[in-house]
Formats: sequence, structure tokens, C-alpha cells
Amino acid sequence: MNATNQKAISCHELSKQFGDFVAVNKISFDVEIGEIFGFLGANGAGKTTAMRMLCGLSFPTSGQATVAGFDVYKQQESIKKNIGYMSQKFSLYENLSILENIEFFGGVYGLSDKDLKTKSDELVSTLGLEHEAKKMVGSLPLGWKQKLAFSVAIIHEPKIVFLDEPTGGVDPVTRRQFWDLIYDASDRGITIFVTTHYMDEAEYCNRISIMVDGKIDALDSPGNLKKQFATDSMDDVFYQLARGAKRSAD
Repeated sequence: MNATNQKAISCHELSKQFGDFVAVNKISFDVEIGEIFGFLGANGAGKTTAMRMLCGLSFPTSGQATVAGFDVYKQQESIKKNIGYMSQKFSLYENLSILENIEFFGGVYGLSDKDLKTKSDELVSTLGLEHEAKKMVGSLPLGWKQKLAFSVAIIHEPKIVFLDEPTGGVDPVTRRQFWDLIYDASDRGITIFVTTHYMDEAEYCNRISIMVDGKIDALDSPGNLKKQFATDSMDDVFYQLARGAKRSAD
């Protein structure tokens, strides 16, 4: 965590409306620098819409927010340069080799040729992929794809990395290894903003918010939320909140 007053993310009554439909309804929260912040919600809660605004991909309808110190209305391009992003659905090009993916995304993130060579060598070594570096990504097991995708998403040392259900479909052992990478990035000062459907992963976060029908219904550490809802299970906390949801699709 950072001792200064600057926040990695700061939202105040941020909203997004599509016609008469309010997808995100006046959400307010701050994320500290270096924090692992879980952003949870059932399908239809509005978390994907909220994340798109924070990533500079969609303009809010109203409210205020800054990401890495940049305004979501006026400085979207600066936001994009200072964040990383990883999705379960698309993170790597499967018809390119491991090295080609690293080089491509490093170039997209603006690394110089010298920095890209150094970072590429470090990444391949850290992941233990020296002998597989020229293999097509499509031939890798899912767990390795996810670990590589995360490493590529932070190759430019962004201030914040957004992870959208990054471990979907991955076995529990590999998921735990993936979270070791997240802890390491957080220790280096990278803020982690993660959505997940796995409640055991919520336990790994410093704090979590839970959205229901476009609003944040709960926000605290996992331990405090379990006390608040008189349970020893994050699954139970989530179900107590989500069972009253009226929406069913994001």
C-alpha cells in the first residue's frame, strides 16, 4: 500500500445508462495503490460495464472517476497507457508463438526494442518456458496460457492491471499458482483489479466489493464481510446479497 493520499482508482457516483436502463448506478469506491481489489457480482450486476469505463473504453453517463490519476472523461488514452488488461475470453493470439505474442504485446504497450528484449528474456525465464518459447500458444495447456497472458499484461509495469475472470476453467492448483503471480505483482506496487466467480479467490483479495443490480451492496475485507453477514463462508456472503438480484445478464 502507498502512504500518500493518491488512489489507484477513485470513483464517486459513477453511472452508465443505456436509454432507460441504468447498468451502473452511482457507484463510489477507492482502490489503494498496490491493493488487490476484488470486484464481484452476479451476471447482470453491471461489473463488466463498470470495468469498461475504468479502462477508458466507455464514457460514463454521470459521476466522476480517476484511474492512475487520469480522468475517465478527458484522459482515456493516458489511462490505456498506464494499465494492463487480461480477459478469460481473449488475451493471446493462439496462432503465434510464445515469443511472438510477447513481442507483439510489448510493442503495443510501447516498449523499446531494448526493453522488450530484456523483459522477454526475463518473462520466459521466470515462467520456465525457455524450451517452449517458439511453440504456438494454441498448443499450451490452459493454465500456462493464463499465466503467460497475465505476465504479458504487466510486461510494461503498468500502474494497474484489470483482470476479468482470469482463471475461468483452470484447475484449482493452477489457479493458486496464478495467484502467486498476482501477489508478486502487488508486492511490486502494481494495483490488481480482479473480477472472479470463484469465492475462494475472493479470500485472496485485500478488499472486495459486491455489485447487485448496478449498485455496490457491500465493500470491505473478506474477514469483515463474513463477520457482517454472520458466516464463515464468502460463498454465503455472496449468495445472501445476490439472491435478491433482479437482473440475469450483463
